Amino acid sequence: MTFAKNLFTFCLPCLIALHSKAQTPVYLDSDKPIEQRVEDALGRMTLNEKIAVIHAQSKFSAPGVKRLGLPDFWTDDGPHGVRPDVLWDEWEQADQTNDSCVAFPALTCLAATWNPSLALIYGHSLGEEALYRGKDMILGPGVNIYRTPLNGRNFEYMGEDPFLTSTMVAPYIIGMQQNGVAACVKHYALNNDEENRHNVNVIVSDRALHEIYLPAFKAAVQKGKAWAIMGSYGMYKNQHNCHNDILLNQILKRDWRFDGVVVSDWGGAHDTDQAITNGLDMEFGTWTDGLTMGKTNAYDSYHLAEPYKKLILEGKYTERELNDKVRRVLRLYFRTTMAHKPNRGFLCSESHYEAARKIAGEGIVLLLNKDNTLPIVPSSSTHRRAKLLVVGENAIKMMTVGGGSSSLKAQREVSPLDGIKARLGHVMQVDYERGYVGDTTGNYNGVTTGQNLADHRSESQLINDAVEKAKGADYVVVIGGLNKSDYQDCEGHDRKSYALPYAQDKLVYALARVNKRVIFVNISGNAVAMPWRDRVQAIVQGWYIGSEAGHAIADVLSGDVNPSGKLPFTWPARLEDVGAHALGAYPGTWRADKKVIDQEYKEGIYVGYRWVDKAHTKPLFAFGHGLSYTSFALSNLRLDKTTMRASDSLRVTVTVRNTGPRDGKETVQLYVRDNQASVDRPMKELKGFAKVELRAGQRQDVTITIGKDALSFYDEKNKRWTAEPGEFTILVGNSSDKLKLRKSFVLL
Repeated sequence: MTFAKNLFTFCLPCLIALHSKAQTPVYLDSDKPIEQRVEDALGRMTLNEKIAVIHAQSKFSAPGVKRLGLPDFWTDDGPHGVRPDVLWDEWEQADQTNDSCVAFPALTCLAATWNPSLALIYGHSLGEEALYRGKDMILGPGVNIYRTPLNGRNFEYMGEDPFLTSTMVAPYIIGMQQNGVAACVKHYALNNDEENRHNVNVIVSDRALHEIYLPAFKAAVQKGKAWAIMGSYGMYKNQHNCHNDILLNQILKRDWRFDGVVVSDWGGAHDTDQAITNGLDMEFGTWTDGLTMGKTNAYDSYHLAEPYKKLILEGKYTERELNDKVRRVLRLYFRTTMAHKPNRGFLCSESHYEAARKIAGEGIVLLLNKDNTLPIVPSSSTHRRAKLLVVGENAIKMMTVGGGSSSLKAQREVSPLDGIKARLGHVMQVDYERGYVGDTTGNYNGVTTGQNLADHRSESQLINDAVEKAKGADYVVVIGGLNKSDYQDCEGHDRKSYALPYAQDKLVYALARVNKRVIFVNISGNAVAMPWRDRVQAIVQGWYIGSEAGHAIADVLSGDVNPSGKLPFTWPARLEDVGAHALGAYPGTWRADKKVIDQEYKEGIYVGYRWVDKAHTKPLFAFGHGLSYTSFALSNLRLDKTTMRASDSLRVTVTVRNTGPRDGKETVQLYVRDNQASVDRPMKELKGFAKVELRAGQRQDVTITIGKDALSFYDEKNKRWTAEPGEFTILVGNSSDKLKLRKSFVLL
């Protein structure tokens, strides 16, 4: 009797647990496959509940299903940090005290690292910050192609080349989604400039669409396994891209087998029937332009809200389309809000600041360095300390506030001037002059920098004051470029000119006349005109690099970090050297009704360095260009075979040697040329790269493997990718204009 009693006591908890498990609905059972949970939850939902989850309930959230224990779903802008919280139905910040963040470098800087492992760290770190803040989806990364340097939003993207962008975006997504936070890749598709973004209808060849503008999105879906895609504002074939049948139903969902959600950009949905049938799954921000107020508390009037429900009840639509949308939303829930999280996330942690600084340091590009002017080496003298003059508004101006939806409330932002003083102030006399006055506002959506940048000196006085100090300086570091105000690097508008603003050219010329060691650090997400290029000793591309900007710039200028960044876009000498501008294909032609502007991508597949090769232009700095404080030699290119079949892969090996005095990193770049194509193809296309770190004097073999996809073009007639048999040439070097190693092979 005692044994039976003890046995019953021992088994009772197990029986209770088994009974409890049996009573747990399938959709709440985390041990069940997601698809079973989705179908179970779907079958329990009412029509009203289904309609509710496919549209917003506030500026940045959508309702869950409270009756079923499915929580609300919260999104937030990225892609460089977690945006401060805004009010329920307004764009203004909510004045919270716990929503500061680490500002990570803009994605142009990440792309300039040419280092996918850093993209993984970036995404994971940002995902941890989002998780801590209770955000289920970050609206980023952006992967639109750099077609014109006037695009106000290029700083949010990853450059001009589809292969580079594809390679960098996948690990970013993987890193973020490891935290149970969805990446929402944007802006799908053809959102390649900001001016007239709500009215533009893009006319583009199928080849250019598939070879240039879609590959990064395809990689995000198939390699990164992105859980969400955001539609873009513009139109393709006269349909808005947030409900575009070809882009969403046919390419994204059918061809690429995307199983996630398509989210509208804020204000990107325009037509109820198209929103129902053409692939949109979650509607946000309707009746706003994504930046300013529109109708208030209009959520029940969204296209996918009461108007959709009414059409179902009237019999125009069944629940077939609705159920597909809801399945996708539920799948998103079970990957995010209903998923087990590895931790609670981290906000402003030491590791996040370290990641931001490392990414920034590795993304900064040394464009020019005459006579090894950099790194800065203070001259020793018993009579006086060496003098370093820092000039420029961008040396002191906060850059994390402004620029549109990517504006942040950073916990801290180290200015370039403060970073330089902290690193070099103990060995040099560091002085500052403004040099020019640009944007002094320092406010975006209620977030303020707290800086007073007012300066009432005239343009000539500002320049003269800087010149006087420059006369006695050992080094002059000009920290200029663009900023994130309207018509510069900012969402909503494009730049009006390729030139630097605020009379910076006059400033640089004046300084170069009185000092032989002028160094220009350009802060921007875009290329700019540099008519004074030959008058300065060094040029550094400093990007928008967030919280650790000052430290990272000082790391490179001082030599603590050996620069290894490479340009992710071509830096043209003139705007007319860009295909879109040379052919008059920007900004487009307004139709008679002034409601739509048609923009034909006349340059087709010839974007960036592809256009440089075709038009025989000479850029200021080539795609893939970037110098180091050491030197490298590439030699002994070899292929593991001279003929390959379509099912084969080709291993390309090159020896890299650090021939200089410092440890450093070099990026081996592999391009492919089709020597016998039946269609017009670029002279070369990037199809592989590898970054290697070498000690001074060290050598190492680097191997890059390519397959048939690296040899293929999009066959417009047959609507498929094709690799034609024939001879191809492999070109290897460290920049698109420095490809000295070449070998050919034959595809059978």
